[in-house]
Amino acid sequence: MTASDPVALVHDYLTQRGGAERVVVSLAEAYPEAPLHTSFYDPGGTFPEFAGADIRTLPLDRIRALRTRHRLALPVLAPAFSRLTVDAEVAICSSSGWAHGARVTGRKVVYCHTPARWLYQTERYLEGSSPASKALVSVLAPSLRAWDRKAAASAHRYLVNSTAVRQRVGDLYGLDAEVVPPPVEVDPAGPSTEVVGLEPGFFLSVSRLLPYKNVDAVSQAFAHLPSERLVVVGTGPLDAAIRAAAPPNVTVLGTVDDPALRWLYRSCTGLVAASHEDFGLTPVEAAAFGKPTAALRWGGFLDTMVEGTTGVFIDRPEPRSIAEAVERLSATRWDEQALRHHAGRYSVRRFTDRIAEVVAEERRAT
Repeated sequence: MTASDPVALVHDYLTQRGGAERVVVSLAEAYPEAPLHTSFYDPGGTFPEFAGADIRTLPLDRIRALRTRHRLALPVLAPAFSRLTVDAEVAICSSSGWAHGARVTGRKVVYCHTPARWLYQTERYLEGSSPASKALVSVLAPSLRAWDRKAAASAHRYLVNSTAVRQRVGDLYGLDAEVVPPPVEVDPAGPSTEVVGLEPGFFLSVSRLLPYKNVDAVSQAFAHLPSERLVVVGTGPLDAAIRAAAPPNVTVLGTVDDPALRWLYRSCTGLVAASHEDFGLTPVEAAAFGKPTAALRWGGFLDTMVEGTTGVFIDRPEPRSIAEAVERLSATRWDEQALRHHAGRYSVRRFTDRIAEVVAEERRAT
Protein backbone atom coordinates (compact mmCIF):
# COMPACT_ATOMS: atom_id res chain seq x y z
CA MET A 1 0.00 0.00 0.00
CA THR A 2 1.17 3.52 -0.68
CA ALA A 3 1.55 6.06 2.14
CA SER A 4 -2.15 6.68 1.92
CA ASP A 5 -4.75 5.62 -0.63
CA PRO A 6 -7.24 8.31 -1.69
CA VAL A 7 -10.15 5.89 -1.11
CA ALA A 8 -10.35 2.42 0.40
CA LEU A 9 -13.30 0.07 0.76
CA VAL A 10 -14.17 -2.21 3.67
CA HIS A 11 -16.90 -4.87 3.75
CA ASP A 12 -17.90 -7.48 6.33
CA TYR A 13 -17.29 -10.59 4.18
CA LEU A 14 -17.44 -11.50 0.51
CA THR A 15 -18.84 -15.01 0.75
CA GLN A 16 -22.38 -14.71 -0.66
CA ARG A 17 -24.52 -13.04 -3.32
CA GLY A 18 -26.84 -10.55 -1.70
CA GLY A 19 -27.91 -6.95 -1.85
CA ALA A 20 -25.02 -5.77 0.32
CA GLU A 21 -22.51 -7.44 -1.99
CA ARG A 22 -24.15 -5.79 -5.01
CA VAL A 23 -23.59 -2.42 -3.34
CA VAL A 24 -19.91 -3.27 -2.94
CA VAL A 25 -19.74 -4.25 -6.61
CA SER A 26 -20.94 -0.73 -7.47
CA LEU A 27 -18.42 0.84 -5.09
CA ALA A 28 -15.57 -1.27 -6.46
CA GLU A 29 -16.48 -0.29 -10.02
CA ALA A 30 -16.70 3.40 -9.04
CA TYR A 31 -13.27 3.21 -7.31
CA PRO A 32 -11.32 0.56 -9.28
CA GLU A 33 -7.98 1.57 -7.74
CA ALA A 34 -9.26 1.30 -4.16
CA PRO A 35 -8.17 -1.69 -2.07
CA LEU A 36 -11.10 -3.71 -0.73
CA HIS A 37 -10.61 -4.97 2.83
CA THR A 38 -12.79 -7.82 4.08
CA SER A 39 -12.68 -10.68 6.57
CA PHE A 40 -13.34 -13.58 4.16
CA TYR A 41 -13.36 -13.91 0.39
CA ASP A 42 -14.94 -16.90 -1.33
CA PRO A 43 -14.71 -16.28 -5.11
CA GLY A 44 -17.14 -19.09 -5.90
CA GLY A 45 -19.72 -17.94 -3.38
CA THR A 46 -19.96 -14.29 -4.30
CA PHE A 47 -20.22 -12.19 -7.47
CA PRO A 48 -17.61 -12.75 -10.21
CA GLU A 49 -17.12 -8.97 -10.59
CA PHE A 50 -14.85 -9.06 -7.54
CA ALA A 51 -12.25 -11.15 -9.40
CA GLY A 52 -10.42 -8.06 -10.66
CA ALA A 53 -10.51 -6.12 -7.38
CA ASP A 54 -7.57 -5.59 -5.04
CA ILE A 55 -9.04 -7.69 -2.22
CA ARG A 56 -7.17 -7.79 1.09
CA THR A 57 -8.49 -10.30 3.59
CA LEU A 58 -7.97 -10.58 7.33
CA PRO A 59 -5.78 -13.41 8.67
CA LEU A 60 -9.01 -15.28 9.54
CA ASP A 61 -9.45 -16.00 5.84
CA ARG A 62 -6.78 -18.68 6.09
CA ILE A 63 -9.25 -20.83 8.05
CA ARG A 64 -11.27 -22.44 5.28
CA ALA A 65 -14.12 -23.59 7.54
CA LEU A 66 -14.79 -20.00 8.56
CA ARG A 67 -14.64 -18.78 4.97
CA THR A 68 -17.48 -21.07 3.95
CA ARG A 69 -19.47 -20.71 7.21
CA HIS A 70 -18.81 -17.17 8.35
CA ARG A 71 -21.35 -17.34 11.20
CA LEU A 72 -18.92 -19.59 13.05
CA ALA A 73 -16.55 -16.61 13.23
CA LEU A 74 -19.01 -14.43 15.18
CA PRO A 75 -16.97 -14.47 18.43
CA VAL A 76 -13.79 -13.27 16.70
CA LEU A 77 -14.94 -10.82 14.02
CA ALA A 78 -15.19 -7.80 16.33
CA PRO A 79 -11.56 -8.04 17.58
CA ALA A 80 -10.39 -8.94 14.07
CA PHE A 81 -11.85 -5.78 12.53
CA SER A 82 -10.65 -3.72 15.51
CA ARG A 83 -7.08 -4.75 14.63
CA LEU A 84 -7.50 -3.69 10.99
CA THR A 85 -6.07 -0.25 10.20
CA VAL A 86 -7.04 1.18 6.82
CA ASP A 87 -4.57 3.76 5.52
CA ALA A 88 -6.66 6.00 3.26
CA GLU A 89 -7.87 9.55 3.04
CA VAL A 90 -11.43 8.20 3.03
CA ALA A 91 -12.50 4.68 3.96
CA ILE A 92 -16.00 3.62 2.89
CA CYS A 93 -17.15 0.87 5.23
CA SER A 94 -20.03 -1.22 3.89
CA SER A 95 -21.35 -2.70 7.11
CA SER A 96 -24.03 -4.89 8.62
CA GLY A 97 -22.19 -4.98 11.91
CA TRP A 98 -18.45 -5.56 11.52
CA ALA A 99 -16.74 -3.37 8.91
CA HIS A 100 -17.57 -0.12 10.71
CA GLY A 101 -15.22 -1.26 13.48
CA ALA A 102 -12.09 -0.90 11.33
CA ARG A 103 -9.60 1.78 12.32
CA VAL A 104 -8.81 4.40 9.69
CA THR A 105 -6.02 6.93 9.31
CA GLY A 106 -8.27 9.42 7.51
CA ARG A 107 -12.05 9.88 7.39
CA LYS A 108 -14.50 7.03 7.94
CA VAL A 109 -17.76 6.91 5.95
CA VAL A 110 -20.07 4.07 6.95
CA TYR A 111 -22.72 2.76 4.57
CA CYS A 112 -24.96 0.80 6.93
CA HIS A 113 -27.19 -1.91 5.47
CA THR A 114 -28.63 -2.53 8.96
CA PRO A 115 -27.38 -2.52 12.54
CA ALA A 116 -26.29 -6.05 13.43
CA ARG A 117 -29.31 -8.34 13.31
CA TRP A 118 -27.76 -10.89 15.67
CA LEU A 119 -27.49 -8.16 18.33
CA TYR A 120 -30.74 -6.23 17.88
CA GLN A 121 -33.10 -8.70 16.14
CA THR A 122 -31.67 -11.79 17.79
CA GLU A 123 -34.75 -13.99 17.95
CA ARG A 124 -35.64 -13.43 14.30
CA TYR A 125 -32.04 -13.81 13.09
CA LEU A 126 -31.34 -16.98 15.08
CA GLU A 127 -34.68 -18.67 14.50
CA GLY A 128 -33.96 -22.32 13.80
CA SER A 129 -30.36 -22.12 15.09
CA SER A 130 -29.03 -24.60 17.62
CA PRO A 131 -29.43 -23.96 21.37
CA ALA A 132 -25.62 -23.70 21.58
CA SER A 133 -25.55 -20.89 18.99
CA LYS A 134 -28.30 -18.99 20.82
CA ALA A 135 -26.52 -19.44 24.15
CA LEU A 136 -23.24 -18.18 22.67
CA VAL A 137 -24.88 -15.04 21.29
CA SER A 138 -26.61 -14.45 24.63
CA VAL A 139 -23.26 -14.56 26.44
CA LEU A 140 -21.44 -12.36 23.92
CA ALA A 141 -24.24 -9.85 23.25
CA PRO A 142 -23.54 -7.29 26.03
CA SER A 143 -19.87 -6.84 25.10
CA LEU A 144 -20.62 -6.92 21.36
CA ARG A 145 -23.30 -4.23 21.72
CA ALA A 146 -20.82 -2.01 23.55
CA TRP A 147 -18.24 -2.61 20.81
CA ASP A 148 -20.84 -2.00 18.08
CA ARG A 149 -21.96 1.35 19.50
CA LYS A 150 -18.36 2.48 19.90
CA ALA A 151 -17.67 1.48 16.29
CA ALA A 152 -20.69 3.47 15.06
CA ALA A 153 -19.57 6.53 17.02
CA SER A 154 -16.14 6.39 15.34
CA ALA A 155 -17.59 7.28 11.91
CA HIS A 156 -17.29 10.78 10.49
CA ARG A 157 -20.31 10.17 8.26
CA TYR A 158 -23.10 7.60 8.57
CA LEU A 159 -25.17 6.67 5.52
CA VAL A 160 -28.06 4.20 5.45
CA ASN A 161 -30.06 2.44 2.75
CA SER A 162 -33.63 3.16 3.88
CA THR A 163 -35.90 5.19 6.13
CA ALA A 164 -36.42 2.15 8.37
CA VAL A 165 -32.67 1.72 8.92
CA ARG A 166 -32.28 5.46 9.51
CA GLN A 167 -34.81 5.19 12.33
CA ARG A 168 -33.03 2.15 13.75
CA VAL A 169 -29.63 3.88 13.61
CA GLY A 170 -31.10 6.91 15.37
CA ASP A 171 -32.65 4.79 18.11
CA LEU A 172 -29.60 2.59 18.69
CA TYR A 173 -26.68 4.94 18.09
CA GLY A 174 -28.15 8.42 18.44
CA LEU A 175 -26.94 9.28 14.94
CA ASP A 176 -28.82 11.27 12.28
CA ALA A 177 -27.91 9.30 9.16
CA GLU A 178 -28.49 10.24 5.53
CA VAL A 179 -30.57 7.87 3.38
CA VAL A 180 -28.72 6.95 0.16
CA PRO A 181 -30.73 4.21 -1.60
CA PRO A 182 -28.54 1.46 -3.06
CA PRO A 183 -28.52 0.84 -6.80
CA VAL A 184 -30.12 -1.80 -8.96
CA GLU A 185 -27.26 -3.80 -10.47
CA VAL A 186 -29.28 -6.29 -12.56
CA ASP A 187 -29.41 -4.38 -15.85
CA PRO A 188 -32.48 -5.42 -17.93
CA ALA A 189 -30.52 -4.64 -21.10
CA GLY A 190 -27.81 -7.17 -20.27
CA PRO A 191 -27.52 -10.67 -21.76
CA SER A 192 -29.98 -13.32 -20.64
CA THR A 193 -29.91 -17.10 -20.62
CA GLU A 194 -33.07 -19.20 -20.67
CA VAL A 195 -33.53 -21.58 -17.75
CA VAL A 196 -34.27 -24.87 -19.48
CA GLY A 197 -37.44 -26.63 -18.37
CA LEU A 198 -39.30 -23.54 -17.20
CA GLU A 199 -42.25 -22.06 -19.06
CA PRO A 200 -42.81 -18.29 -18.63
CA GLY A 201 -45.70 -17.16 -16.46
CA PHE A 202 -44.46 -18.26 -13.02
CA PHE A 203 -44.12 -16.14 -9.88
CA LEU A 204 -40.60 -15.55 -8.63
CA SER A 205 -38.88 -15.40 -5.23
CA VAL A 206 -35.27 -14.15 -5.09
CA SER A 207 -33.82 -14.42 -1.60
CA ARG A 208 -31.27 -16.06 0.62
CA LEU A 209 -32.91 -18.98 2.42
CA LEU A 210 -32.73 -17.68 5.99
CA PRO A 211 -35.46 -17.71 8.65
CA TYR A 212 -36.25 -13.98 8.55
CA LYS A 213 -36.63 -14.11 4.76
CA ASN A 214 -39.84 -16.20 5.14
CA VAL A 215 -39.27 -18.08 1.88
CA ASP A 216 -40.72 -21.18 3.54
CA ALA A 217 -44.03 -19.31 4.03
CA VAL A 218 -43.93 -18.09 0.41
CA SER A 219 -43.43 -21.65 -0.79
CA GLN A 220 -46.29 -22.96 1.36
CA ALA A 221 -48.56 -20.17 0.08
CA PHE A 222 -48.54 -21.88 -3.31
CA ALA A 223 -50.22 -24.92 -1.80
CA HIS A 224 -53.27 -22.60 -1.74
CA LEU A 225 -52.60 -21.55 -5.37
CA PRO A 226 -52.58 -24.84 -7.31
CA SER A 227 -53.08 -23.12 -10.68
CA GLU A 228 -49.98 -20.91 -10.19
CA ARG A 229 -46.27 -21.73 -10.16
CA LEU A 230 -43.43 -20.40 -8.02
CA VAL A 231 -39.71 -20.41 -8.82
CA VAL A 232 -37.33 -19.83 -5.90
CA VAL A 233 -33.82 -18.45 -6.49
CA GLY A 234 -31.38 -18.54 -3.60
CA THR A 235 -29.49 -20.74 -1.16
CA GLY A 236 -28.99 -20.77 2.59
CA PRO A 237 -29.38 -22.81 5.77
CA LEU A 238 -33.05 -23.60 5.07
CA ASP A 239 -32.39 -24.95 1.57
CA ALA A 240 -33.01 -28.63 2.37
CA ALA A 241 -36.07 -27.94 4.52
CA ILE A 242 -37.72 -25.70 1.91
CA ARG A 243 -37.06 -28.21 -0.88
CA ALA A 244 -38.44 -31.09 1.19
CA ALA A 245 -41.66 -29.24 2.09
CA ALA A 246 -42.25 -27.51 -1.27
CA PRO A 247 -45.61 -28.16 -2.96
CA PRO A 248 -45.49 -29.72 -6.46
CA ASN A 249 -45.95 -26.30 -8.13
CA VAL A 250 -42.80 -24.85 -6.50
CA THR A 251 -39.34 -25.16 -8.11
CA VAL A 252 -36.23 -24.32 -6.07
CA LEU A 253 -33.33 -23.45 -8.39
CA GLY A 254 -30.64 -22.47 -5.89
CA THR A 255 -28.02 -19.99 -7.12
CA VAL A 256 -28.21 -18.63 -10.67
CA ASP A 257 -25.95 -16.23 -12.55
CA ASP A 258 -27.10 -12.79 -13.69
CA PRO A 259 -27.98 -13.80 -17.29
CA ALA A 260 -30.31 -16.50 -15.92
CA LEU A 261 -31.71 -14.08 -13.34
CA ARG A 262 -32.51 -11.59 -16.10
CA TRP A 263 -34.43 -14.27 -17.99
CA LEU A 264 -36.33 -15.20 -14.84
CA TYR A 265 -37.35 -11.60 -14.13
CA ARG A 266 -38.31 -11.09 -17.77
CA SER A 267 -40.35 -14.32 -17.87
CA CYS A 268 -42.17 -14.08 -14.55
CA THR A 269 -45.65 -12.74 -13.84
CA GLY A 270 -44.45 -11.01 -10.68
CA LEU A 271 -42.20 -11.21 -7.64
CA VAL A 272 -43.18 -12.41 -4.15
CA ALA A 273 -41.13 -11.04 -1.24
CA ALA A 274 -42.34 -11.67 2.31
CA SER A 275 -39.03 -11.09 4.11
CA HIS A 276 -38.20 -8.65 6.90
CA GLU A 277 -35.95 -6.48 4.72
CA ASP A 278 -34.00 -3.42 5.71
CA PHE A 279 -34.03 -2.04 2.17
CA GLY A 280 -35.98 -4.30 -0.17
CA LEU A 281 -33.96 -4.41 -3.39
CA THR A 282 -35.73 -7.19 -5.27
CA PRO A 283 -39.00 -5.25 -5.93
CA VAL A 284 -36.89 -2.55 -7.58
CA GLU A 285 -35.11 -5.19 -9.69
CA ALA A 286 -38.49 -6.61 -10.71
CA ALA A 287 -39.80 -3.13 -11.54
CA ALA A 288 -36.79 -2.55 -13.80
CA PHE A 289 -38.14 -5.44 -15.89
CA GLY A 290 -41.69 -4.04 -15.76
CA LYS A 291 -42.86 -6.65 -13.26
CA PRO A 292 -44.92 -5.98 -10.09
CA THR A 293 -44.30 -7.35 -6.58
CA ALA A 294 -46.28 -8.68 -3.65
CA ALA A 295 -44.14 -7.55 -0.69
CA LEU A 296 -44.43 -7.59 3.08
CA ARG A 297 -45.71 -4.33 4.55
CA TRP A 298 -42.57 -3.86 6.64
CA GLY A 299 -39.21 -2.10 6.80
CA GLY A 300 -37.43 -1.19 3.59
CA PHE A 301 -40.29 -2.33 1.37
CA LEU A 302 -42.20 0.73 2.62
CA ASP A 303 -39.57 2.80 0.75
CA THR A 304 -39.16 0.73 -2.39
CA MET A 305 -42.81 -0.16 -3.04
CA VAL A 306 -45.62 2.14 -4.21
CA GLU A 307 -48.87 0.36 -3.44
CA GLY A 308 -51.09 0.14 -6.49
CA THR A 309 -48.31 1.30 -8.83
CA THR A 310 -45.48 -1.19 -8.32
CA GLY A 311 -47.40 -3.92 -6.55
CA VAL A 312 -49.43 -4.93 -3.51
CA PHE A 313 -48.56 -5.44 0.13
CA ILE A 314 -48.67 -8.64 2.15
CA ASP A 315 -50.04 -7.91 5.61
CA ARG A 316 -48.56 -10.93 7.42
CA PRO A 317 -45.71 -13.29 6.47
CA GLU A 318 -48.06 -16.28 6.59
CA PRO A 319 -49.09 -18.60 3.72
CA ARG A 320 -52.76 -17.54 3.58
CA SER A 321 -51.95 -13.82 3.61
CA ILE A 322 -49.24 -14.30 0.98
CA ALA A 323 -51.60 -16.31 -1.24
CA GLU A 324 -54.26 -13.59 -1.02
CA ALA A 325 -51.71 -10.95 -2.05
CA VAL A 326 -50.56 -13.07 -5.01
CA GLU A 327 -54.19 -13.37 -6.14
CA ARG A 328 -54.59 -9.57 -5.99
CA LEU A 329 -51.35 -9.13 -7.89
CA SER A 330 -52.47 -11.57 -10.58
CA ALA A 331 -55.90 -9.95 -10.95
CA THR A 332 -54.51 -6.43 -11.50
CA ARG A 333 -53.26 -4.91 -14.76
CA TRP A 334 -49.93 -3.19 -14.24
CA ASP A 335 -48.37 -0.30 -16.16
CA GLU A 336 -44.92 -1.50 -17.23
CA GLN A 337 -43.76 2.03 -18.05
CA ALA A 338 -44.66 3.25 -14.56
CA LEU A 339 -42.82 0.31 -13.05
CA ARG A 340 -39.66 0.99 -15.05
CA HIS A 341 -39.85 4.71 -14.24
CA HIS A 342 -39.97 3.85 -10.54
CA ALA A 343 -36.91 1.60 -10.85
CA GLY A 344 -35.00 4.46 -12.52
CA ARG A 345 -34.86 6.25 -9.16
CA TYR A 346 -32.43 3.53 -8.01
CA SER A 347 -29.83 3.73 -10.76
CA VAL A 348 -26.15 2.96 -10.24
CA ARG A 349 -25.34 6.48 -11.50
CA ARG A 350 -27.48 8.17 -8.84
CA PHE A 351 -25.90 6.07 -6.13
CA THR A 352 -22.28 6.52 -7.17
CA ASP A 353 -22.75 10.25 -7.84
CA ARG A 354 -23.96 10.80 -4.27
CA ILE A 355 -21.17 8.65 -2.83
CA ALA A 356 -18.64 10.67 -4.86
CA GLU A 357 -20.04 13.91 -3.42
CA VAL A 358 -19.73 12.53 0.12
CA VAL A 359 -16.16 11.33 -0.52
CA ALA A 360 -15.18 14.75 -1.92
CA GLU A 361 -16.65 16.51 1.12
CA GLU A 362 -14.80 14.19 3.49
CA ARG A 363 -11.49 14.55 1.64
CA ARG A 364 -11.75 18.30 1.99
CA ALA A 365 -12.18 17.78 5.73
CA THR A 366 -8.92 15.83 6.10
